[in-house]
Amino acid sequence: MSRYHPVVIGSLHVPGNLFLAPVAGYTDRAFRALCVEQGADFTCTELISAEALIRNRVKAEPLMRRSDTEDPYGIQLFGADPEVMYQAAALLAPYHPEAVDINCGCPVPKVVKTGAGSALMRQPSLLGRIVEAVVRASRDYLQSVPVTVKMRSGWDSASINYHTCARIAVEAGAALVSLHARTRAQGYAGKSDWLHIRDLASRLAVPVAGSGDLFSPEDAEAMLRETGCAGVLFARGALGNPFIFGTTRSLLLTGSYTPPDAAERLHTGLRHLQLLAQDWGEKTACLEMRKHFCAYTKGMPGGAPLRNKLVHAETIEEYRALCREAEDLMPYG
Repeated sequence: MSRYHPVVIGSLHVPGNLFLAPVAGYTDRAFRALCVEQGADFTCTELISAEALIRNRVKAEPLMRRSDTEDPYGIQLFGADPEVMYQAAALLAPYHPEAVDINCGCPVPKVVKTGAGSALMRQPSLLGRIVEAVVRASRDYLQSVPVTVKMRSGWDSASINYHTCARIAVEAGAALVSLHARTRAQGYAGKSDWLHIRDLASRLAVPVAGSGDLFSPEDAEAMLRETGCAGVLFARGALGNPFIFGTTRSLLLTGSYTPPDAAERLHTGLRHLQLLAQDWGEKTACLEMRKHFCAYTKGMPGGAPLRNKLVHAETIEEYRALCREAEDLMPYG
């Protein structure tokens, strides 16, 4: 059987096993649209505060909008109060997500200090009550779409408890568990321990998706082969590189792939900018694209001087002119 294959998540049948992980500040609707175009099988919004959603749904609405290319897609919520999470999940009905994901892995202090994100791994019973509440809201308001959970290996190296937390989540109704195989204390440093993913995949009756240190198609193939997980979630490895979905699919199906050249990366960056401008207007889109273009041009010949110019671009036409200039200087352009 090919390592590229469908994944069944409760009532949801996903056509393949290459997923885009939620990344705060990056996986907005424009970027998710590009990832789907490039071969992502499932996408999810960045994390959305349940408390903020209840207080002001209009303000949170832009984060929840589906792109025209996203089918299926999920919405990720974070919170530390089961009743609040129930109410927030109920408010997702107008957006018709195919899944609701619960963030139990974010290590950022402003999330953790509220008791949400990876702080939930210090209270497995609370984590279970939150999953149960969101599953109940899904049944009551969302036509019983599957509820999934994204977690870390544990709070720190002295409290590795992903197996306990995952078991409790599944008993509460979670249809898939995604594991970023680092602790909260590690943040994004050090090396992820894929043995945790392999262990969890062997324990659970529901699919397990793996995350951590996935920066190339070869990394994804290795994780699938070494851990037996059902799917992989690309996070930082997809930033500035939505091509990773198509190249990984090609590697898994044919054994080889062709990486994008510099011109394709620049053209895709410009398309990303256009999609952002449709959602946020030109001024905001141009400011946002500075960080994205830094990622698109990483490792590109002449990338450093180009980045120095791109981070000062203020209009779409300035971005286009700089990219044309860069292409003209490419020996293979």
